[in-house]
Amino acid sequence: MDSALNPFNPGSGRRPPELAGRTLELEAFDTLRARVANSLSDRGIVLTGLRGVGKTVLLNEMQRMASEQDWLTVRLEARPDGAGAISARRLLARELVAASRKLARSSPTARMKEALGTISSFNFKVGATGVSLSIDRMEGRADSGDSEIDLLELVEDVAPALAERRRAFGIFVDEMQDLDLEMSRALVAAQHAANQRDLPFYIIGAGLPSLPRVLTEARSYAERLFEYRVIGRLSEADATLALTEPAQRLGAAFTADALRVLLDAADGYPYFIQVFGRTVWNLAAGPVIDVDDAIAAVQFGVEQLDAGFYQSRWERATPAERRLMVAMAIDGDLPSSTAAVAERLNQQPSSLGPFRARLIGKGLLYSPEHGQIAFTVPGMADHIHRRVDLDQLNDGAR
Repeated sequence: MDSALNPFNPGSGRRPPELAGRTLELEAFDTLRARVANSLSDRGIVLTGLRGVGKTVLLNEMQRMASEQDWLTVRLEARPDGAGAISARRLLARELVAASRKLARSSPTARMKEALGTISSFNFKVGATGVSLSIDRMEGRADSGDSEIDLLELVEDVAPALAERRRAFGIFVDEMQDLDLEMSRALVAAQHAANQRDLPFYIIGAGLPSLPRVLTEARSYAERLFEYRVIGRLSEADATLALTEPAQRLGAAFTADALRVLLDAADGYPYFIQVFGRTVWNLAAGPVIDVDDAIAAVQFGVEQLDAGFYQSRWERATPAERRLMVAMAIDGDLPSSTAAVAERLNQQPSSLGPFRARLIGKGLLYSPEHGQIAFTVPGMADHIHRRVDLDQLNDGAR
């Protein structure tokens, strides 16, 4: 079929042609929008899940919905490296100024003018050049250089000004587990203050399954500030809809056997659905996609995943860290006992601590429970099986 018309769209954060199975999450945010419009307060939202389940897509969709209600929205993507701490503050300032320019041009109220002055002060202190509000700074507000104080003062000044028009200030944070500790504490403290004072300020975050623990470690009360939603695999009905509906809109259809092969391979993960959907569309000769098309698409799709989705993550691990991952792969995608992994490597469990910590820091593993580790990427164990001879595990560990 014509690849130029291919409706499937794999990629990081790309909206799929059919956003199936996420109605409850979108309804939760729609409820938050409605409460803001009625001058009522609520909690922020935190989305957690493995790679490839569509967290970033949902975050983008929620920001779009907020913008429809004329919220002041800022988007951040955290980075785990040392430069991330500086870049997060500068990005926050630049995005905030850019988003505020519309407010500055729309006959702002006296309170809003003061809020815009506070934003100008924050931007000036952080040193985010290139974008300006052309509004005098509010001296002594959000310009201390202390992230927690400055962010709190931003919220104290900006949120009430937006409340006058029944709007909100929203910060949308992707890869939130990678925020540096100072910024995490500042954001959580600002959300806490807003909740206590009924200010329309909301953090909408997305990250790996470790994110709730990270936030609680930043501030012990974080567990009460957010509505936590675990984003998992799609049900078979929703996965079927995600595959068939985009094809049907363009006059294509799947045989029952072809659909079964593709659904089994994707295993409910939205990213894999897009990968196999795109591949089978490009391979199929006609509008009816048969089982041979599907089998070939899975083979080519897995090769593409191995070369990109998995390979890039494998290469981030050192040889010693890879040996730990190989030992985990024996358990498939199920969580591995740290003690069992250590035994497979002929090592003491305590000796795995540094490797485990680094792999968690790189976003390759997480700890679902005490004494357990698991891959953050679905299908990583199968990828390791395809590339590593597990019979050589003990030899490689020596």
